[in-house]
Amino acid sequence: MKPRLPLPPERVLPWPLRPLSSAETALRYDRCGRMVMTISHQVLQGLTPSMVAWWFRNIGGEMTIEGRPVNRYLVWHPKDHIRWELARPAPEGGAGVGARFRIVEAFAADPRFYVDIVDTVTRLDETGITLVGLKFGAMEVTRLSHDFLSVDGGTLYRSVLTVGIGQPILGRLVNPVIHRLVFPEAMGHAWLRHNVEEVGLLEHIVPLLLEA
Repeated sequence: MKPRLPLPPERVLPWPLRPLSSAETALRYDRCGRMVMTISHQVLQGLTPSMVAWWFRNIGGEMTIEGRPVNRYLVWHPKDHIRWELARPAPEGGAGVGARFRIVEAFAADPRFYVDIVDTVTRLDETGITLVGLKFGAMEVTRLSHDFLSVDGGTLYRSVLTVGIGQPILGRLVNPVIHRLVFPEAMGHAWLRHNVEEVGLLEHIVPLLLEA
């Protein structure tokens, strides 16, 4: 088991975090007993889907905020993010399909909601990104999809995080254990707020990087 990484000091950013109320969010359970969290974010003004996809290919490295070099991933959420690593490049190199991302964060900066996971990128293009994380044998336990749609003035960004096994009989037995021991409902609600906050910051981060 990897040692738990400490939360770094909170970063001061020149932009506010979007409130949870800026998005349409829901947490429900499907027929297999999986926890399903959905978000329809407020439109990302001035961003195209290709610009958002570019961000996911270029999370690593630093950027300059008010004259200071800061790790890009730590800028993406000023309280909750701890570390991002390209654990394995895509077959063609870089952070495309087939790459594996190590993601370390604590939703709401709460140690109870600490995550250190390696996700595999199964889709990354102008339509969005899909990340598959934990598995139980050959069965997926976590899947996160972000879909991008071009609209007037920007990009409509929709997120779906599913936690649990997608088989009705086994899922009804195993999923309550997963939700009790690994990803409880309170953690799901903390993730909803976390994702609304980080996605909203892309409006500021991506143009700053592309203009540099």
